[in-house]
Amino acid sequence: MSVRLVAIGGSIGPAGRPSRTETALRRSAAAAVAAGAEAEFFVGEQLRLPLYDPSSRVRDVRAQRLLEAVRRADALLIASPAYHGAVSGLVKNALDYFEDLREDSRPYLEQRVVGCIGVGSGPQGPAAALRSLRDIVHALRGWPTPLGVVIGAAPTDLSGSPDDRTAAQLDAMGIEVTGFARAWTAARPLSR
Repeated sequence: MSVRLVAIGGSIGPAGRPSRTETALRRSAAAAVAAGAEAEFFVGEQLRLPLYDPSSRVRDVRAQRLLEAVRRADALLIASPAYHGAVSGLVKNALDYFEDLREDSRPYLEQRVVGCIGVGSGPQGPAAALRSLRDIVHALRGWPTPLGVVIGAAPTDLSGSPDDRTAAQLDAMGIEVTGFARAWTAARPLSR
């Protein structure tokens, strides 16, 4: 059974080059795909959505695509750069759109497994971003995986070298998200 995975995150960086956050997200998603997931990505420029307006029912095409993907998802991976001790506005705005899922049969992120990754330049920022992501996922009724990944100032080559520990954590997160989602989906009532 394939797991439907939505990967959200990154930042808007130099054209043609993925951000460090997007690179981490893609590394973890690759491990999830190797474990049997099908991944759909919403990264960088794809997250440049209009500011979420709860009073409006009009949604940009990009926001509609994101919401439809999340509706179908069994699991999510969310990665955010740390901006001033929290998640980036780009990622937070995308997550705010999940309010539109409140009336669904599986409201918000209910019955979905979510892996969270915080990325930054120092030791405190990425840990704070990870905590914020986990709090947001809880508020949206999602289930954050036990493993959360923090990528700080250590030199990191996400292909596995020189920071093999970070790469191993990202791989473990992808495998964990897929395994938990598969178990959750198998136990879910068929009323879906």
